[in-house]
Amino acid sequence: MKLPTLREAATEARLLLIGIPVLIWTMIPIYHMFVFAISPKEDAFSGKLWPDHPTLHNFAIVFYQQHYFLRDFWVQFGNSALIAASAGALTLLIATAAAFSISRLRVPGGRIVLNLALFTYFIPAAFLAVPMYRTMGNYGLLNTSWSLILAMVTIASPYAIWVLKQASDKLPVELDEAAVMDGATSLQIFRLVYLPLMMPSLVAIGTYAVLLAWNEYLYAFLLLSNDRDITLPVALGNFLSADDSPWELLMTTGFIYALPPAAIYYAFRRYMVGGLTAGAVKS
Repeated sequence: MKLPTLREAATEARLLLIGIPVLIWTMIPIYHMFVFAISPKEDAFSGKLWPDHPTLHNFAIVFYQQHYFLRDFWVQFGNSALIAASAGALTLLIATAAAFSISRLRVPGGRIVLNLALFTYFIPAAFLAVPMYRTMGNYGLLNTSWSLILAMVTIASPYAIWVLKQASDKLPVELDEAAVMDGATSLQIFRLVYLPLMMPSLVAIGTYAVLLAWNEYLYAFLLLSNDRDITLPVALGNFLSADDSPWELLMTTGFIYALPPAAIYYAFRRYMVGGLTAGAVKS
């Protein structure tokens, strides 16, 4: 076994000195959220690092919707999941097709379209909220899941197209040429060559779009108003409208709400860090 050199050991030590404090700092809010979640109401603000009488009663209240603010918890959870999954799927569909057309098919004006799409990010998303609200109203989509889905796709697509286009440019052109010589059509190249090699980037962009929609608050607050139509971020905001907010239930709900994104990242982490064209063509 090769022993690390002095320089390598010093580098690892510096990384640890930086990484450990950053990890602790990052985990502190999550830890306090969990402590709140397992604390009785009377001990929630005790300031102790661990409650004297930890309990799972708060989780039972949330799961069985035994509080006024939680009466539609599972419906709202389902709304968030449906909207996030739909926005992610549509964003992937649009971005993948656009990146393939611009990068591999070289459609005329493709780069202009890409630059114009990226130009939308010069305008803060908050400034587009009112025009988006009016647009959805004109099309009769307010208070429907489609209004938020389309809004999230509009926000996520330009960045998704740009990232996938950059990844697509790295794919060897020889692969397309070989497929054409074998008689493959553009659709067959897209399905059999392009999509498998782009899978790590597709997973990363899909995760980005899903989490963007999952965590969205402003557009969800504007476009959805009925209690059974809103998403969980908006429902969590309702906790703060009371004079005596049940903070232990708020933190419990927030902790549960944070679990799906963590599970998504854990499930797809190897795709997100994988190579795009490993073993495709020797350089």
